[in-house]
Amino acid sequence: MANEDFWTASFTEEADLLAAVRRLRDAGHEITDVYVPYPVHGLDELLGLRPSRLGWVTFAAGVFGAVSAFGFQAWSSSSSWPLNVGGKPNVSTLAFIPITFELTILCAGLATAAAFLLKSRLFPGPARPAVAERVTDDHFALVLDPRAGSLGEDDLRRLFKEAGALSIVERSGES
Repeated sequence: MANEDFWTASFTEEADLLAAVRRLRDAGHEITDVYVPYPVHGLDELLGLRPSRLGWVTFAAGVFGAVSAFGFQAWSSSSSWPLNVGGKPNVSTLAFIPITFELTILCAGLATAAAFLLKSRLFPGPARPAVAERVTDDHFALVLDPRAGSLGEDDLRRLFKEAGALSIVERSGES
């Protein structure tokens, strides 16, 4: 949010935050971000967010891990290093299950974490200041650009106060 003006409204109750989001969206105002201490049911739909595709990344990485683990074991036991141990067949699928399971979980978990960090742009670096005091501890915060909608500044202040905002902080030109 470099070189932008933005407002942050803090709320103590989930219902107040949802009411403010609903009223802002009905008025055609664009909401920049919302910070909550726990998942709020229905907030994604109110903000108009698409469902996450992170599950597909997890599934694809898990399939890759399972196929590569099973394929490597089958190849190594049948053609690269065939050993007849106790009369079992070279490609013994039951013996391959533990390693296949472990590599499936490993690949899915690492790919999910990497995709989440990349999509969220959570890279190492200096800590960014919190948008509001006690945000994500026990308060909710709604961030918006006051110029990116049809409501004027006085109407926005009134809307926030009617919705139960604890405080409204105006910031300009911060990153």
